[in-house]
Amino acid sequence: MAAQAQALPFAKLVARMANLMVGLPDYDSYVEHRRLNHPDQPIMSREAFFRERQEARYSGKVGRCC
Repeated sequence: MAAQAQALPFAKLVARMANLMVGLPDYDSYVEHRRLNHPDQPIMSREAFFRERQEARYSGKVGRCC
């Protein structure tokens, strides 16, 4: 049972790393960041977040939140 409990977080970590390697942003990290650093601002839906990240990646503009 303990090995199975450890395997899930490891599998999630591997999936997160693979997604970042091919340029797919991590929505869960975004939500955590917004809740911790910008609690007064709304959180985008998963679909809106993905669209916004794609536009930011391919628009040629450079910008950061924090």
